[in-house]
Amino acid sequence: MSIIIAIVALGGLTLLLAIMLIVANKKLYVYEDPRIDKVEDMLPHANCGACGYPGCRPFAEALVHEKSLPSKCTVSTDEGRQSIAEFLGVDIGIEEKLVARLACAGGTNVAVNRAQYVGIQSCQAAALVSGGGKGCFWGCLGYGDCEVVCDFDAINMDENGLPIVDTEKCTACGDCVEVCPKDLFSIQPISNKLWVACKNLEHGEALLEDCQVGCTACGKCAMDAGALITMKNNLPVINYADNHNTQKPIQRCPTGAIVWLEDSGLVVKGKESRKIIRKGARLKENT
Repeated sequence: MSIIIAIVALGGLTLLLAIMLIVANKKLYVYEDPRIDKVEDMLPHANCGACGYPGCRPFAEALVHEKSLPSKCTVSTDEGRQSIAEFLGVDIGIEEKLVARLACAGGTNVAVNRAQYVGIQSCQAAALVSGGGKGCFWGCLGYGDCEVVCDFDAINMDENGLPIVDTEKCTACGDCVEVCPKDLFSIQPISNKLWVACKNLEHGEALLEDCQVGCTACGKCAMDAGALITMKNNLPVINYADNHNTQKPIQRCPTGAIVWLEDSGLVVKGKESRKIIRKGARLKENT
């Protein structure tokens, strides 16, 4: 008899718990729009964050809830963005592609090291040892941390140990910005073709002993550009809110520290910039 009572009690308790779970499921159920899964499948699954969201799933949710537009996914193709817009019945939007830009042109052919670094071949590690040993304290150390962290193969080191960004592949994820110990990378609209490829804060031509393409703070670009460029901390600062579709500021730069970046990847220097002839590494001095 006691066994039967125990079985009945256990069965009743099980039934009660099942009813409570059913009620709780109905009370706590959160509806998820089935379109989210479909939109997520239509995204490139890069999870790069260029859209402003931590991954493709959150971005898909934002699109379905009309908190963002398909154009925010600069990694996708025109066809892909159009397909999402048509599926959701929304405007595709207008969004300019963002890319990583490097504020340094001091490769081994134009810049020297003042000390020999021996250790882990990493920019972050080298920077901990007296800044990395490069003559220009602000210059690229050339160990390629940015290349390593780029999941999209958009950064490759050239023959002079300088990172080259492939703007077609760049998703503006910002990983290179975070990893660079010299803060040389920044995310810029691709239309920002007028570019200062230097972060040196020294003034005068003495710095050319360390880097032939460094900015000497001569101010010629600012003089020629009017309100478009101002000098701050011995560096030209471009006001991109102004009309910057002009190559005039680069023409008198003696070192080619301010350049014009073509869509093809070609770097255009001004007519008065010194020509760089050396192909190999510059000899170390005062080591």
